Amino acid sequence: MTLVCPLDYRYGTEEMKALLNEESRLQSQLRVEIALARAHNKIGTIPDQELKKIEKAFEEKRVKLERVKEIEKEIKHDVMAIVKALSEQCGSAGKYIHLGATSYDIVDTATAYQLKEVFSLLKKRIIKLRDTLFKRALEHKGTIMLGRTHGQFATPITFGLKLTVFAMEMQRHLERLEEIKKRVCVGKMSGAVGTGAAFGPHFFEIQNLVMEDLGLGVEEAATQIVQRDRLTEFVAFLANLASSLEKFATEVRNLQRSEIMEVAEAFDVEKQVGSSTMAHKKNPILSENICGLARVARAWLLPTFENVPTWHERDLTNSSAERFILPHAVILVDDILVKMEEVFKNLKVFPENMKRNLERAKGLNMAESVLMLLAKKGMGRQESHELLRRLSMEALEKGCHLKEVLLGNEKVTHYLSLEEIQEALKLENYVGHAEEIVEQCMKKVYGENL
Repeated sequence: MTLVCPLDYRYGTEEMKALLNEESRLQSQLRVEIALARAHNKIGTIPDQELKKIEKAFEEKRVKLERVKEIEKEIKHDVMAIVKALSEQCGSAGKYIHLGATSYDIVDTATAYQLKEVFSLLKKRIIKLRDTLFKRALEHKGTIMLGRTHGQFATPITFGLKLTVFAMEMQRHLERLEEIKKRVCVGKMSGAVGTGAAFGPHFFEIQNLVMEDLGLGVEEAATQIVQRDRLTEFVAFLANLASSLEKFATEVRNLQRSEIMEVAEAFDVEKQVGSSTMAHKKNPILSENICGLARVARAWLLPTFENVPTWHERDLTNSSAERFILPHAVILVDDILVKMEEVFKNLKVFPENMKRNLERAKGLNMAESVLMLLAKKGMGRQESHELLRRLSMEALEKGCHLKEVLLGNEKVTHYLSLEEIQEALKLENYVGHAEEIVEQCMKKVYGENL
């Protein structure tokens, strides 16, 4: 067989793919049919012995994907192919399969059933990445480095604070995942246009029994389908998560630039090849891969929004699009979550290069520290800002250290002594509460007993 999609041979974890492949899809739809049969049994529509036949056919996995495809090729209907294949294996009980249901009672409920497992795996991935980020943040909570705004030198931060910003972003994604689960993992068993007419007087009971059996919420008011604002919220979550991961990976890529080299992805110097021609290269390939895949993952959001409007009680425009959207978006985001955790777990950190880059700033990144001290000593804040702006420009033009122009300015020396200027220029004196922020965020997430 010729493989076309890179998900088949290059991207994605086997664990997530197993939740979304053809066989898993078939088993999920069969599981919904079994839940429906059980509900009918509880209200007395299906006799106990007939239910046992249906359940046994499912438990023994008698319905084969090949047979379903064979039937579908003939009748041109995917869900009825499953119904017929299951009925074949149930003998006299076959007449009870799919009783009262429409196709999308099965399809949408099976999707929600699959997504319930997807949520569990994504939760595990997010927690693992968050924990790795916090572990490295604690390790480097006091490692001083340049803060950068607009790509320029800014006041110092700690590498631990940078990682804590990322970790708390992952914590928020975890909270979002938990919050949207109740709106996304929702099924229906209400028939052709959502009225439940085919189920008769027991409609509400049947629908509730099915969803309880499957561990799903109920679509309170449906058309023929579960409303697509629910899936749109989920794909939007995945796009948001992918954007965060691209941001983290972009930071690694920037900090690994040859002229910066404050961190670097792990590199197997014994075997790994960085370039087919430039033998010295050690490229941030995982981070670059994450950035590229995140862009593809986000691209699935637009057709998801376009699937929300359907004609009247439904049409089929969403169906073909969703066959692409859900598995691709989920598998890609899961893939980059795993890769991102690997990047940070094995990330090489170079404090000596951070120190070197701090020194290259020649004190200019400490202008705010001096400004605040002058304001504290009595010079007006706006006056001190203008003074430091002019002196910083002078230091840049001369290519000298800020300390030199500060000591040569009478206004500065009127307010500040040499010792005070030196203290104001010390990097370790101006990282604020960076270490406390790391510790407080960890306490918020893990509690007092870290």
